[in-house]
Amino acid sequence: MGRDPSQISKPPLDRSLSDYMERAVKVLDICNAVSGGVDSIRQCQKLAEIIVSALEQKPIGDGQVKRAKKALSALMSALAIDDKESNHPRYAERTWSFGRRGNNSGGNHKDRANHGSFRSLSMVVAKNWSAAKQIQAMCSNLAVPRGGESTGLVQPVYIMSNVMVFVMWALVAAIPCQERSGLLTHFQIPKQFGWAHSIIGMQEKIGEEWKKKEKKGSAGLLEEMQRMEKLGQSLIEFADGFQFPAEDEKAEEAAAQVAELAEICRRMEEGLLPLQQQIREVFHRIVRSRTEVLDLLDHGKVSQPII
Repeated sequence: MGRDPSQISKPPLDRSLSDYMERAVKVLDICNAVSGGVDSIRQCQKLAEIIVSALEQKPIGDGQVKRAKKALSALMSALAIDDKESNHPRYAERTWSFGRRGNNSGGNHKDRANHGSFRSLSMVVAKNWSAAKQIQAMCSNLAVPRGGESTGLVQPVYIMSNVMVFVMWALVAAIPCQERSGLLTHFQIPKQFGWAHSIIGMQEKIGEEWKKKEKKGSAGLLEEMQRMEKLGQSLIEFADGFQFPAEDEKAEEAAAQVAELAEICRRMEEGLLPLQQQIREVFHRIVRSRTEVLDLLDHGKVSQPII
C-alpha cells in the first residue's frame, strides 16, 4: 500500500480505520486515568513508608504507635475507595488533558492542526468519567471482518484493535481507576481466531481475580496492593491493642509484618516509576501514529476525510 492515501480511503478499510482512530483517542483517555491511578498507588506507598518508619523502631513506644495509627487510618481509607465512587475529592479536581472539539474527537482529519493538545500525559480525568464505559465504547463497534475483508488490511486493523482494547482492559483491572463496575461484561474476544486463544486465557485469569476483588472489596488486582491491605488490617489490630512495653510475641509478629510492608514499598519504588514511564510512552506513540495518518491524508489531499 505504501503511503498512498487513496488506498486507505476506500471501503471497507476507511470505516475500519476511522473506528480504530476513534478507539485510539479513548486509549489516550485511559492512559490518563491509569497514570492517575499509579499516582494514587504511590501515595499509598508513601503512607506505608511512614508506617514502616514508625514501627521499625526498637523498642516501640506510644509515640511511634500513634504516628503509625494515623498513617494506617489514611492508608486503609485510600485502599477502600469504591470503584463506583466518582465524586471523591481525588477525582473532583481533574479535567481532561486534551479537549474534544465539537463532535470531531476522532472524526475529522483537520484535527491534525490541533495535535499539540495531545503532547503531554496529564494525570487528570473528568469528574463523571467512567473507565468501564470507556472500555465498553471501545468494544461497541469492534466488528469481526467478514468475507473478503478477512484477507485485506481490515483483518490486521481488527487484530490490533483487539490487542489494544485488551491491554487497556487489563490496565484498568489492575490499577485503581474511576468507576470500573461491570468491567468483565464489556470485552469479549471471538474464540474462532488462533491468535485470540492466548489473550482469552489471560482474560479468564484476570476475570477470576477480578471476581475475587469484587467479593472482597479490595483495591485493584496488584499483588502488592492486596497484600498491603491485609498487612494494614493486621497492624491496626496491633496498634489498637498496644500497651507499652509490647509483649514479645506480638512485637515479633508486628516486626515481621512491618518487614514485609517495607519489602512491598521497595518493590513499588522499583516498579511504579517504570510502569508510569511505559504508560507515557504508549500515550505518545499513539499520538504520533495518529498524527502521522492524519498528515498522510491531509498531504494526499483526500477529498473525503475518513478520520
